[in-house]
Amino acid sequence: MLKLPSLGELDRGMGTKICLCTSPTDMRKGFDTLAALVKEFLGQDPLSGQLFLFIGRARDRLKILYWDADGFALWYKRLEEGTFRMPRMSSDAAGVELKASELAMLLEGIDLRSIKRTKRFARPAQVGAGK
Repeated sequence: MLKLPSLGELDRGMGTKICLCTSPTDMRKGFDTLAALVKEFLGQDPLSGQLFLFIGRARDRLKILYWDADGFALWYKRLEEGTFRMPRMSSDAAGVELKASELAMLLEGIDLRSIKRTKRFARPAQVGAGK
């Protein structure tokens, strides 16, 4: 039988939490300053192994900070054209958690504000199955 992956399976397969900082970040900031932002602004532990995303004011630059076993690693992307399209966020939230599939869509240029899931049938769990 053919088994295709679902978004839920892809998200669970990542196993790492992803936190997006909601306020624009100065892209000149480096490892230590971004780690301090994670701790002070987001209230998270920068050594947790989570991915922490920061987007510049013009939304054409993105940095991802994470702890990689023995030191911080920083991934940086600058778009030559276009902007990163942010998800809908509460104005008072310091950060928002993303799923792995949402991060992939963000990096691919998909507008996360326009994504809308439609209702699907969910098979009810059978009580006493296997007896």
